[in-house]
Amino acid sequence: MKQILPYALWLGPGEGGDHFRQVFDAGVRALVYVAGEDAPQMPPRELICCRFPLLDGTGNRPDLLFLAVSTVATLLKLHIPTMVCCGSGASRSPAIAAAALAMVHQQPPEECLKRVVEHYPSDISPGFWSEVTGLLPAVR
Repeated sequence: MKQILPYALWLGPGEGGDHFRQVFDAGVRALVYVAGEDAPQMPPRELICCRFPLLDGTGNRPDLLFLAVSTVATLLKLHIPTMVCCGSGASRSPAIAAAALAMVHQQPPEECLKRVVEHYPSDISPGFWSEVTGLLPAVR
């Protein structure tokens, strides 16, 4: 897991042996899972937990994409330390995080994505990114 500075925002894979210990040690208070293929581990009850079963590619429901992005954006606006997780943490997580930053700061999503991936390794599906950015003009 890696923090996207200067934000109270972390990205990473959804699972791991000491996953929750790292989450707590970092001060994260909310987990947003954006992977559709696996159900996440049951988090401790002290954590806010949201799950949006998104595909790493095309074919996602626009309402589900909107809910994922707007949930992360709301958590950021409220200054709740948040971690966005997906399968490997390299495609959906950075894309959703960048879209949420674009929504919060009213900046171009591509600019926010550059900021996110300079801190974090990524391999974003072009089809997924196209779906995510396609819904942003309607949100603004």
